[in-house]
Amino acid sequence: LVTAALMLGSRRILDGLNRVQQLKEITDPQEMARQLEKEKKQFAGTEIAGKTLGVIGLGAIGSMVANVALELGMHVAGFDPALSVEAAWRLSSRVEKVDSLDALLRVSDFVSLHVPAVEQTHNLIDAEALQRFKPGARLLNFAREEIVDVEAVTGALDAGRLGAYITDFPVPALLGRRDTLLFPHLGASTAEAEENCSVMAAEQLMDFLENGNIVNSVNYPQTRMTRNGGFRITFANDNVPRVLGTVLSVLADHDVNVVDMVNKSLHEIAYNIIDVESEPTPEIIAAIAAAEGVMHVRVI
Repeated sequence: LVTAALMLGSRRILDGLNRVQQLKEITDPQEMARQLEKEKKQFAGTEIAGKTLGVIGLGAIGSMVANVALELGMHVAGFDPALSVEAAWRLSSRVEKVDSLDALLRVSDFVSLHVPAVEQTHNLIDAEALQRFKPGARLLNFAREEIVDVEAVTGALDAGRLGAYITDFPVPALLGRRDTLLFPHLGASTAEAEENCSVMAAEQLMDFLENGNIVNSVNYPQTRMTRNGGFRITFANDNVPRVLGTVLSVLADHDVNVVDMVNKSLHEIAYNIIDVESEPTPEIIAAIAAAEGVMHVRVI
């Protein structure tokens, strides 16, 4: 869908299609051909090959968009300060990684958003960010409505700084403009996508129940660790100092050896996975649960 929007945003394809449908009164094929030949210049666009696509967020979708754009002959710059190892493996080595949003916006002819709607990304594209866009650049938002300040976008469109806004999140303020392409929230509107979402949700829930791994959570950090045999302890806690140290001290006091562990945090919450050699006793689990800041603990 994003690739299709990229192409639609570079050429006035929809305007041309709509104009052809308006020529119903012309019955002579040659006359229709002459009329279209005379009018086609108004639907001229620009090639995407050789242009720069800036991708903000290089997760599952962002990395796919970046890789496809490369195959279409585009130069691709990507920005994602939280790029995971898994996502990095999916990403082509030809994608230029930039170290700031500002650096990406200044070089991009097209900017495509692929970040979640969290506190840090609310109105990520605001009036200040739009001032750093290349004149005439096109903005694509198929991520979340809240990431873009619509009032700032309409102002940038009116001023001619932004060439077009293409989004899956239409709002009344954007209707009736020739410089917007508004989709009716089609992001996951395929039979395959709906089935894949159901399967993915079931697999991730099973992985959490069986292994304690957390993937694609809204309010918990993404935390995954391959099982190393033995026994696994998982616990969530307030994201404050000394909680993890207290838990490790409990294990050490009971002669429980840690094989591997991972600790991740998201805002006020931290989540931990600890693999140990011996089975934790109820006394150990009770001591961990009683530690200040621990919210819940589980043995798998």
